[in-house]
Amino acid sequence: MLRILVFPKGNGNDCLSVYLDVPDSAGLEYGWSRYAQFGISVISQIHTRYTIRKDTQHDFNARESDWGFTSLMPLSELHDPNRRFLVNDTCIIEANVSVRVTVSHPLYDSKKETGFVGLNNQGASCYLNSLIQTLYHLPYFRKAVCHTPITENDMPSGSIPLALQNLFSELQSSDNTVTSKEFMEAFGWITYNSFPQHDVKEFFRTLFEKLEEKMKKLFEGHHVDFIECINVNYKSTRRGLFYDLQLDVKGCRDVYAALDKYVEKECLKGDNKYHAGSYGLQDAKKGLLFIDLPPILPIHLKRFEYDFIRDTMVKLNDYFEFPLELDLDIEGGKYLLPEAGRGDKNLYTLHSVLVHSGGVHGGHYSAFIRPNLSHQWYKFDDERVTKVDAKEALEEQYGSKELLQTNSGLNDYQKCSNAYMLVYIRESEKEKIMCNESLRSDDGQKEQNKKDEEYLTVKVAIDEDIKQHRDLDLVDHDKVKSFHIQRQEPFQLLKEKVASEFGVPVKCQRFWLWAKHQNHTRRLNGPLTHVEEGQTIGQLKEASNNTFDEVLKLFLEVELGSDLHPIPPPNKTEDDILLFFKLYDPEIEELRIVGRLFVKSTSKPTDIFAKLNAMVGYAPDEEIELYEEMKFGANVACERIEPNSTFQSTKVRGSKHREMHLQDYLLLASRMEVCVGSFSLATSNGVFDALVT
Repeated sequence: MLRILVFPKGNGNDCLSVYLDVPDSAGLEYGWSRYAQFGISVISQIHTRYTIRKDTQHDFNARESDWGFTSLMPLSELHDPNRRFLVNDTCIIEANVSVRVTVSHPLYDSKKETGFVGLNNQGASCYLNSLIQTLYHLPYFRKAVCHTPITENDMPSGSIPLALQNLFSELQSSDNTVTSKEFMEAFGWITYNSFPQHDVKEFFRTLFEKLEEKMKKLFEGHHVDFIECINVNYKSTRRGLFYDLQLDVKGCRDVYAALDKYVEKECLKGDNKYHAGSYGLQDAKKGLLFIDLPPILPIHLKRFEYDFIRDTMVKLNDYFEFPLELDLDIEGGKYLLPEAGRGDKNLYTLHSVLVHSGGVHGGHYSAFIRPNLSHQWYKFDDERVTKVDAKEALEEQYGSKELLQTNSGLNDYQKCSNAYMLVYIRESEKEKIMCNESLRSDDGQKEQNKKDEEYLTVKVAIDEDIKQHRDLDLVDHDKVKSFHIQRQEPFQLLKEKVASEFGVPVKCQRFWLWAKHQNHTRRLNGPLTHVEEGQTIGQLKEASNNTFDEVLKLFLEVELGSDLHPIPPPNKTEDDILLFFKLYDPEIEELRIVGRLFVKSTSKPTDIFAKLNAMVGYAPDEEIELYEEMKFGANVACERIEPNSTFQSTKVRGSKHREMHLQDYLLLASRMEVCVGSFSLATSNGVFDALVT
């Protein structure tokens, strides 16, 4: 079941925001997934021509249980009296949904299965991810990026070459999904820019404006625009360069037909005659021919156009073939200028196919790539990389010859999935371009990889790491202590290393596992049992359900005695809950972690108020409020904890599969009398501004 979530005042912007949400997602079976293609409409109550509709699709799952449009329509249009979206304070919003069950593979490991890793989707950044993966798998381009000079003053957030270097480095070395956030920041795209879908063509050209000349040379070709008079001996020519070709889909069966149309001569007659200098107005032919073609040839297919009859943009899902081998010397070189050099053969092989699935107002990008130009194709779909056959990468992306509208009024997903950009490599230069820098390792590298696989990195966070952290999550795992241990070593060896590093005796150590929650945060999942501590490091990692990366991440709980020296951790039962607390100070607008406490599930928040006040230096009787953080976003999403209800009744509890219970840490709002002013919070029911007096 899906429900509609509406933000009538916008979700961090000046637009109506509408999403579909799975309300019972937390109670569904582990690994659930439902693919839905849907359209959301805001109905005009005066005439249907004003009705606004946007279409998209999404794979709803435990990690992403809601999806929709942050900017469905400007609020100014919503309140336009001439369009009557609002009548008697009533707005009609409809959702047309087509759902199908998908097979979920929650434990799928892209690196293990394919040798490659994916890129996180930063909201609607699949267009960027697909192009980045395509460029990364052009080794000569990757090499040029990595050898770009960088000054010591360059920062990734302000240097596109450096950010691209870092991104490529992570794609090569990481065992897990990589984020493109730093790269997007280098472009000047802050968080909200990641949600509207940009155009691949637009991004491609913006990127090339900022690259060095030696990188551009790989994609640089030259053409001549000419106008030739029919009745007099007069010809005008203009040389130009290009980094990609834009070919028509409409009215063209394949790439060759589109190229024929691209170089087709246009007759200039009648009112459109050409002014030929001293010859005056003359009948003429206008055309274009290529002087030379680049080593790497990107071809953008014009899948989107403006429909003047319908007065709107439409997507063309027309059938359009593209060959695995593209010969641009056919018919005596009809696409080339007659006097152009014929030294290099213009025979190309297909390297990648960028695909758009969905409609004009929303959709999804993915990429089919042959990293080694072999027969094996791979699908790069954001975080997930899979092996696919040639038919899926080629024929199934040609488009459809059939009627696309289904009975539900929604476009069929498969028929709306089609090629949007093609990348070809010149046959005579493929050795140079691929330059033996494939991610597929040679024997020596494989041996090194085998040795590396014998070891496991274990990151151990302590209380000090958590207290020093100032960001949204509990801890920055990149800054905690790492231990490099062979997988077959017993867990006891790690405890000895920790004792030596932190000065905490083995008998005083209690380790907790981390888990990744739906809201993309990492929380403690429970302490290790005696059985788990009796395993090897490798066995513990495999059994931990810690699938978000290949690093084993632990929290070391250390209890101190009255002399502030470590003591053996006290026994706990399933009635004990470990809670972390943050303090929100509205005077300086700071949110910081202040400590942790064990509480009984049958106890109440009022039972610990004195301890919390002491923790932050307040008087014992200071009036405070508690909130439970539920998710992160433009606003902190939280729910108020009733002070006189038990923690058990307020459902502040954790995993049912562990020895002890734990839930997301709580937010200690502040002393009441100093909270003068307002601060934004969000509950599970919507957004509101809380005035605290």
